[in-house]
Amino acid sequence: MSTAGRRWGWRQRVLMWVVLLAAWQSAWGQLRYSVPEEMPKGSFVGDVAKDLGLHLPALSDHGVRVVSEGRTQYFSLHGKTGHLVTAEKIDREQLCRLVEKCVLRCELIVEGEMQVYSIEVEISDINDNAPSFKEIELEESISEMTAVGARFPLAEAHDPDSGRNSLLTYDLKGDEHFSLAVQAGPGGDQRPELVLAKALDREEAAFHELVLRATDAGDPAWTGTARIHVLVLDVNDNAPVFSQSEYTVRVPEDVPVGYTLVTVTATDGDEGQYGHVKYSMKKATDMASGVFLLDSETGTITLVQSLDFEAADSHELEVQARDGGGLFDTAKVAITVTDVNDNMPEISVRSALSEISEDTPPGTVVALLHMQDQDSGANGEVRCSLDGGVPFRLHRSQGSYHRVVTTRELDREKVSEYNLTVRAVDGGSPSLQSSEMLALRVLDVNDNAPVFTQERYRARLAENNAAGALVLTVRATDADWGQNARVRYRLSEGRVRGLPLSSYFSSVFETVVWQQTLTSATQDRIFLYEEYEEKAKSESVIISQKLELEKWPHDEMLHICGRGSLVGPLARDLGLSPDELPARKLRVASAGKKQLKYFTLSEENGNLYVNERLDREELCGESASCSVSFEALVHKPLNVFHVEVVIQDVNDNTPTFRKAALELDIGEWIPPGTRFPLEMARDADVGSNSLLTYQLSSNPSFSLALKKSADGSQQPELVLERGLDREKQSSFELVLTALDGGEPARSGTIQVRVNVSDANDNRPVFSKSVYEARLAENLPAGSLILRVRATDADAGSNGQVSYSFGDVPDAVSTLFAVDSESGEVMTTGPLNFEETRKYRFDLEARDGGGLVSHCKVQIDVTDVNDNAPDITILSVSSPVPEDAPVGTVVALLNVNDLDSGENGQNGYRSGLCFREGV
Repeated sequence: MSTAGRRWGWRQRVLMWVVLLAAWQSAWGQLRYSVPEEMPKGSFVGDVAKDLGLHLPALSDHGVRVVSEGRTQYFSLHGKTGHLVTAEKIDREQLCRLVEKCVLRCELIVEGEMQVYSIEVEISDINDNAPSFKEIELEESISEMTAVGARFPLAEAHDPDSGRNSLLTYDLKGDEHFSLAVQAGPGGDQRPELVLAKALDREEAAFHELVLRATDAGDPAWTGTARIHVLVLDVNDNAPVFSQSEYTVRVPEDVPVGYTLVTVTATDGDEGQYGHVKYSMKKATDMASGVFLLDSETGTITLVQSLDFEAADSHELEVQARDGGGLFDTAKVAITVTDVNDNMPEISVRSALSEISEDTPPGTVVALLHMQDQDSGANGEVRCSLDGGVPFRLHRSQGSYHRVVTTRELDREKVSEYNLTVRAVDGGSPSLQSSEMLALRVLDVNDNAPVFTQERYRARLAENNAAGALVLTVRATDADWGQNARVRYRLSEGRVRGLPLSSYFSSVFETVVWQQTLTSATQDRIFLYEEYEEKAKSESVIISQKLELEKWPHDEMLHICGRGSLVGPLARDLGLSPDELPARKLRVASAGKKQLKYFTLSEENGNLYVNERLDREELCGESASCSVSFEALVHKPLNVFHVEVVIQDVNDNTPTFRKAALELDIGEWIPPGTRFPLEMARDADVGSNSLLTYQLSSNPSFSLALKKSADGSQQPELVLERGLDREKQSSFELVLTALDGGEPARSGTIQVRVNVSDANDNRPVFSKSVYEARLAENLPAGSLILRVRATDADAGSNGQVSYSFGDVPDAVSTLFAVDSESGEVMTTGPLNFEETRKYRFDLEARDGGGLVSHCKVQIDVTDVNDNAPDITILSVSSPVPEDAPVGTVVALLNVNDLDSGENGQNGYRSGLCFREGV
């Protein structure tokens, strides 16, 4: 019995499936309704009873109910009216976020009749959502040199409504620099673009604030806004500018090393590296470059070597301020060194007598002195004096020369030697002084007669003395010296008794000797005389004059001459014959030894020759005139002549540049006509031999202009003739040639390399506008779907492309990821064909300068048989009478498979055969 019961139960179940399937196919029907979203609970959807022809009393008797797909029941049947009503408030955007047409399905089950009716309810959209931007604060970075008309894609607004309610229009509020354009995307969507309507200038406005508004087409319309913050990117369109074109500094020569002389300041309107200024010394003499140090960061000029007013009373520097983009400005720094009384007066004895005769007349020159103080002004004014109490005085001669002359006749017998002290005192405070000693010996003149010690000598002699007897001794002295003081005695001639006096007496030195016998009657006077010789008096005269060597017959205008070259016939031009040279002692003298080393004087013919090779540039630097001065001295009488030899320049120096090569960075955004200062050449020669002009190698993009500086020099400038395009040519090689005016001309060159700096004038370009892919829904996370690729013709950061999502829903950003560098799109979460079969989203490629391009990505998800059929028993009649006719419906089932295609097709098979009566 139990076995038969179990068999019968199994057979009953099989029979029931067959019957139900037939009943399902015969009784299936479908109703369609439409209802707006957001209707309150209980809102009318459709009159189901009327549409199905069901009578209201039968509804409650036959057990009619509504069954919805899924767990949530959105609809119910009103038991009294037979109306289909909403069971809760329906939000279309929440239910059908990525579906254009939103349809909810449910079934009406009439259990008493075992009937099922399919009902589709379309949820129509209402304009209940305002457009919104993913980010309400947007940032755009735009170079200030971007061309007018350039476009920049903006973020799209999203409106979850559908149909007309999601159609968006855009408008822009801001300033005159920008306008708005709307382009149709690959999928027909409207994409707003920011259009540059007026050129930007970061120095005028570094930021621009705009408001982008999106408005839908609903009634009433809804709007959403986003603020756009436009950052103007700097380009190097401003050169540094010095606060002064010329800095003037006055500084005493005794300031210590390390002293800050001046700080030059240049400002640059740009920012970042383009606004960072570095300073350098562009032009300075060799002396100045070793004396001053310029700090490249602060512009401070400090002293690194002591100043010397006497060596250089002024210095001129040319400083340069260069920004990080290669633009620069120059300024002049004029440093005037003021004198400090740090030099003592110098006394040079050019010629002096060591001996002088005592009978020399007053005004006789005994010495020629040269006074010099290297200081200037009052510090260099020299007052000379002789220590008092001497018969000499100083007499100013020509220029800095002084003569020491006698003021009266000398008397050797009183002073036989003079040590003259000459003192020189300058006018500084405190004053400095120096002295020089002159030793002068007074030569004797026989200007004193012998003087007897007694005016009268008496002697008594006995008569008849023998001859040779001493009579008396006389003595005379002479104040003179040397030979002039030697006294000789003789007896004056007279007669005694008719005989000469000498016959009676003779003088031997200082004694009188008896010559013969005298008688007592003889009495007479004897006179003795001193004999002396008169010396010839001599005098000397000094003539001071200047020898103007304007035109010597020989080439006195010297250039670089070798040793032994003739300068000029100095002796002849002074009126001296070769025979006079030994006696007149012609020689050259100078306060400084440096001048004398260049020349030598021939003792034989009095010609002036070059003693050492002359280099005008070494002697006088960049001075327009160059000469060497010294004095020519002639003795007997003493004369001094000022000699000046002018050194004439020859073209022996080539124009040179400080560097062999120069690099300039010029942005491709720089407009034609812009000028760029180039390196100046230097030529040590002067006059017509100095630097004359410049030439530039031919190139259609550049030309050369010459700008005259304040000091008369010419500044070469590179002129941009036409716009540059780095993508076509990234660099230029030019040659700048400097030419002097000599004959033949000399030239120097510098290589000029122009590097074209990139401007962000090219946006990234995708290889495709639409990328498509198909993938199975069971693809694991991290799987590569496709790779997008965009290229940018710019260089550096402007050409580096990064990838990211555009304005996409969260459902996309949670399931997919894009590698910012490679452009690979990968899955990050599980896909479900049954939830979403297609994904449409945008990717953007952005370069380092902020330019953006978009592409469309379409991903189709293919179905995988990952869902088992689901059987739902909607109604069952139990028990079933045993006499129920064939075809009687005993149960109503719903068989559903979420898969699609063959995977979702359900088949029914029965493995049992029914026999009659079973």
